[in-house]
Amino acid sequence: MPDVPPAAVPAADPSRRRDLAVAAAVAHDLLDDEHPLIGLLDLQDLRERASALHAAFDEVTAPGQHVLHTFAVKAAALPAVLRRLAALGIGAEVASPGELALAHAAGLDPARIVLDSPAKTRTELRTALRQGIALNADNPQELDRLTELLATGTEAGPGPGGAHGPIGIRVNPQLGGGSIDAMSTATATSKFGVPLRDEGGRAWVLRAFAERPWLTRLHCHTGSQGIPLERMAAGVRATYELAEEINTAAGRRQIDTLDIGGGLPVHFGGDETAPTFADYARLLRREVPGLFDGRYALVTEFGRSLLAKSGLILTRVEYTKTAGGRPIAVTHAGAQVATRTVFAPDAWPIRVAAYDAKGRPKTGTPVRQDVAGPCCFAGDLVARDRALPPLAPGDLAALLDTGAYYFSTPFGYNSLPRPAVHGYEPGPDGRLGFTVLRRAQTLAEVVAEAGGDL
Repeated sequence: MPDVPPAAVPAADPSRRRDLAVAAAVAHDLLDDEHPLIGLLDLQDLRERASALHAAFDEVTAPGQHVLHTFAVKAAALPAVLRRLAALGIGAEVASPGELALAHAAGLDPARIVLDSPAKTRTELRTALRQGIALNADNPQELDRLTELLATGTEAGPGPGGAHGPIGIRVNPQLGGGSIDAMSTATATSKFGVPLRDEGGRAWVLRAFAERPWLTRLHCHTGSQGIPLERMAAGVRATYELAEEINTAAGRRQIDTLDIGGGLPVHFGGDETAPTFADYARLLRREVPGLFDGRYALVTEFGRSLLAKSGLILTRVEYTKTAGGRPIAVTHAGAQVATRTVFAPDAWPIRVAAYDAKGRPKTGTPVRQDVAGPCCFAGDLVARDRALPPLAPGDLAALLDTGAYYFSTPFGYNSLPRPAVHGYEPGPDGRLGFTVLRRAQTLAEVVAEAGGDL
């Protein structure tokens, strides 16, 4: 471990821990010619955010009300991260066979896994039923498949008498979108869920529950980044009101759990967290008070808001040049790790921090410059015309707030290998140490993945 005095690792200052982690990464030789790009994740920050999520809902729920917080695996599809979150009381929301396999590899209890996807195959549905995993049917055709599978009596689950896990229906309240169309899942024409405002949509949902007493959940997710909190709360309110209507018609508490999704937006403009989990939970208590009277168990599916601000992508500046009077820093972090930022920079701008070759924050009069990636197309820029201290070959550029999605949703352009991801935190002696969360992909693995053995 680097010889960092305990006092130099302030427990309550994530930005200072970040600077120390960059310097320590250099001291540990985590970056070199073979690995000029790495991911860093603040494990202490991860713990604090998980604790903040639990505390936010503990404040508003009734005594004894069951709440299962799950993590959207797509946001950081790394078993080592899922395992740490599980130890902090966070389950997993999966949307593919691969994500389910990762959740199993992390050792998650099937009872703490939720399967969501608009395109589940029969095999996926059978697997969920047999393993006792909760799942949400996305559409009438999928619900028909589930009805057929259950009618055969062959899809025995692990529970008493072969019981399957909880099954629900995802609904779309069609409340409109947010500032990022691609992240808005409650629009009039969204591909997700049963549209409640379409002709016959709400009536179909009521009929589906009346005909299937084994349906016990209702699910709604209005979207993620760019969705106003008020619209998120309106989606939860619409789901709650529909559940009340279904239970009244049934004359019993048929729906016992509401899955309210995730989607809390992240502030990418600075180190502060806004909105917080507490902000959202208090808004829900104000707008949907019946949600917290203890009659319904709750499921959440947060992803980006749990991890984004805990991580960064750190890359070496390989070359600098000037074109048309514009300085350009050429780095190893581009579209292969920052895909959304490169292709939709207005919707997904990220902060870039400059460090010198020893990992110390750079100073000096800011110069407007581009920060480019290694991919062979002209638009591979993670920052355009950005005011930063002048970058030089050997310096380091850190892409901040990239703990979610940037590590685990790679773009395979140019067959660039996926970087290692290291967790960092102060040890018992107060010194900063690293833990490998994912090894760097080797060139042999790149070749094998591309079918090199054929």
